[in-house]
Amino acid sequence: MIETLLVANRGEIACRVFRTCRELGIATVAVYSDPDAHALHVREADAAVRLPGAAPAETYLRGDLIVKAALAAGADAVHPGYGFLSENADFARAVIDAGLVWIGPPPEAIEAMASKTRAKELMGVAPLDGADVTEDDLPVLVKAAAGGGGRGMRIVRELGDLTDELEAAGAEALSAFGDGEVFVEPYVENGRHVEVQILADAHGTVWALGTRDCSLQRRHQKVIEEAPAPGLSPELAGTLDAMAVRAARATDYRGAGTVEFLVADGKAHFLEMNTRLQVEHPVTEAVFGIDLVALQIRVAEGAPLPAGPPTLRGHAVEARLYAEDPSRGWAPQTGTLHRLSVPAGAGVRLDTGFTDGDAIGVHYDPMLAKVIAWAPTRAEAVRKLAGALERARVHGPVTNRELLVRSLRHPEFTEARMDTGFYDRRLPELTAAEPDPCAPLAAALADAHGRSRFGGGWRNLHSQPQTKRYRTDADGTEHEVRYRHTRGGPTAEGVRVVEVAAHLVVLEVDGVQRKFDVTTYGEDRVYVGNTALTSLPRFPDPAAQHEPGSLLAPMPGTVVRVAAGLAPGATVTAGQPLVWLEAMKMEHRISSPATGTLTALHAVPGRQVEVGALLAVVNEDMA
Repeated sequence: MIETLLVANRGEIACRVFRTCRELGIATVAVYSDPDAHALHVREADAAVRLPGAAPAETYLRGDLIVKAALAAGADAVHPGYGFLSENADFARAVIDAGLVWIGPPPEAIEAMASKTRAKELMGVAPLDGADVTEDDLPVLVKAAAGGGGRGMRIVRELGDLTDELEAAGAEALSAFGDGEVFVEPYVENGRHVEVQILADAHGTVWALGTRDCSLQRRHQKVIEEAPAPGLSPELAGTLDAMAVRAARATDYRGAGTVEFLVADGKAHFLEMNTRLQVEHPVTEAVFGIDLVALQIRVAEGAPLPAGPPTLRGHAVEARLYAEDPSRGWAPQTGTLHRLSVPAGAGVRLDTGFTDGDAIGVHYDPMLAKVIAWAPTRAEAVRKLAGALERARVHGPVTNRELLVRSLRHPEFTEARMDTGFYDRRLPELTAAEPDPCAPLAAALADAHGRSRFGGGWRNLHSQPQTKRYRTDADGTEHEVRYRHTRGGPTAEGVRVVEVAAHLVVLEVDGVQRKFDVTTYGEDRVYVGNTALTSLPRFPDPAAQHEPGSLLAPMPGTVVRVAAGLAPGATVTAGQPLVWLEAMKMEHRISSPATGTLTALHAVPGRQVEVGALLAVVNEDMA
């Protein structure tokens, strides 16, 4: 029996595994990098071991240090979570060779399936040879052979882009997984991403735990997942189950794994097998009423599975809450997470690795949390999840919360007509700013009350209008709010002020009363519900302006490279990639805004930059 378990991971998945360990009476050990010294997974563990450094390559990808940490802490088992070393056969062998229990499949199964190129060969699907790709093969997908999560993936639609995209994908894969191998496969437009959860023991039993649909993706990384996948014929669902079981038996698989397919025109195309627990495993847990982590542990201890899985009931949907700005190319965001609150309720689950006050840094994935909803039917589960996200309060870095709500309520999703091209088609309408026009007034009234200007009673005579200026962060619009102090309380044009307190304002518009919760952070940051406002000075000072053509860092990160031969005086064209930043394990391309001459280049490979840092300047050719 396992007594002490180390999780070779961080954040949400480490906290998730620790939760099950506590229920089973298993002691827990965390590992942490320097930026994670005060992270939630460290605080929740019974013991913790430092991995010196910050970058994944020197911390969470150092299998030798993690094995030493497990031995030093007295652990007798290691759970890899997902990402990092979870699909690294050498790490699995090192754990086993150290006399520890590996909570995962045999290293041989990882080798057979964790490399997507070898997995395709095993399933009878041959990838393309990158050197032989022709115009007739386009579009193609460049894909990392190891790992997942959308890293190391590029769609190539122009043959001339293939070489650069192979290099970029390989560099990103090496940084994220420690393995730079990539391959090329045909890219199927607008299919559905459907997968099958499997679980196998050492006694010959293999469960196929139904399907999941993960078609809503950005940058090839899943955003919304659900179980079971809607709209599949019984015949197709049976085919997917059978192929998944065949993949497991072909590798003498043990533990949890996922076999992924692209479904188009009623046909299933094998993509890969992930030899680990998936981020979206909670939806399967919800519809089968099981704990996959507990079952992983029991299988690793040698216990047999029952002959068949439980009966599926109801429907579950999961949304991934990311610190990113979908309206700005999904740019990851950093800063202090002031508040993360999701209303509790029957059938609603929150999995997170953060609490109020935690810092969101640049080194790791920008996922803040997963919110999962279960209900007897799909329509009820979707409604429940959308409602929970709408009422959630997420204060701090910009997130995709509003995008998730709109996605869940979009007809293509509610009617189960979505595919992997959903965000390519719908992103502009899903990210259109719709700020609440009453939010600045509510903020101003709460601010005035908090400063005791209202608290001591209203003036007997009408005063001059009071003004307060705010900028709405969602769209940059500036607002000047006007209100008056009167004997009966504050008034504002077109609105009846019903109640004012420091953190609650009630306004009536057209006979309808609405409540606004108001929270202030620091001197100028205000949230009215989830509407982020910045308080502006009454008389703004002239701000230093960057010259036209300036390329600014859209997020904090590390300059990984600049275009070959790029130097001041060089001629550049509109859209030409000039600088590449790495942030949160993804590469972000900074392109020239216009055709012209590069007049300044401040980006240097290896240099850390903050958001807004000047990278380069292009003087536009006006001829």
